[in-house]
Amino acid sequence: MLTSQAKNVIFRFLQNKTRVQIWLYEQTNTRIEGYILGFDEYMNLVLDDAAEVSIKNNQRRPIGRILLKGDNISLITGAQ
Repeated sequence: MLTSQAKNVIFRFLQNKTRVQIWLYEQTNTRIEGYILGFDEYMNLVLDDAAEVSIKNNQRRPIGRILLKGDNISLITGAQ
């Protein structure tokens, strides 16, 4: 379950239409970037305009609109 502080941060990203970068659990060489369209209490996220970013060679692969399960998320931050 999400704490109210975590909910507020994610909701702020959603409201401000901030592009986020998501660090994946057990996949340290891959990140997901996109815009949060929605989320739930389990930190499942719906992302729009998502891309898979390889950290090793900085390649981007567009993947469109996705549902990312909260179990796969280690960290959410604003993308640069």
